[in-house]
Amino acid sequence: QVQLVESGGGLVQAGGSLRLSCAASGRTFSSYRMGWFRQAPGKEREFVSTITWYGGTTYYADFVKGRFTISKDNAKDTVYLQMNSLKPEDTGVYFCATSTSVSVTGSPAAYDYWGQGTQVTVSS
Repeated sequence: QVQLVESGGGLVQAGGSLRLSCAASGRTFSSYRMGWFRQAPGKEREFVSTITWYGGTTYYADFVKGRFTISKDNAKDTVYLQMNSLKPEDTGVYFCATSTSVSVTGSPAAYDYWGQGTQVTVSS
């Protein structure tokens, strides 16, 4: 199993920045990629970004391109999400998750283990 713990969420004004962290433990070698998702109240969970553990290939949802950056530190088994130019519509609970999928995927069903989430609130 893999355990994931997110941190770094909080309240920020529009235009501000936050950096989320996702610390992984357990059988991390069994996963191929890490992903970030978010869920706003009353909405479905949506894909934000993904990165491969080896090679660091990244992929972003269109609505965060140019604003968010995903990165990793293999030595710490930690993935980050740097979020800049935040907008009120970025508000939600942000989750990290692991997947064994070699193909880039934004489907939550392709991700096996999930963290508990961290709240991000962007005020206007």
